[in-house]
Amino acid sequence: MSPILAVAIYFILWWLVLFVVLPVGVQTQEEEGNVAPGTTASAPANARIFAKLAVTTLLSALIFAALYGAWEYELLALDSIPFLPEFESQGGLQ
Repeated sequence: MSPILAVAIYFILWWLVLFVVLPVGVQTQEEEGNVAPGTTASAPANARIFAKLAVTTLLSALIFAALYGAWEYELLALDSIPFLPEFESQGGLQ
């Protein structure tokens, strides 16, 4: 796997995991009974965004490590998808 491909996969994976982690544990202002003037009642009371970014980075790194290991040990390859045609190595890119 080339470094550019690895960074691209990690970047996409990080954003996907972020959108999974964002709603976890959110309490709205209405649920806490303290709605700030000028905001909607459904706004988060305490978003804890930095903690969620840290969790996202950790989970993404673990998932990426598993995918990278599967790619390097050839447990995951395009040839293993049944409905795709057979691919031949052309020597340039791997």
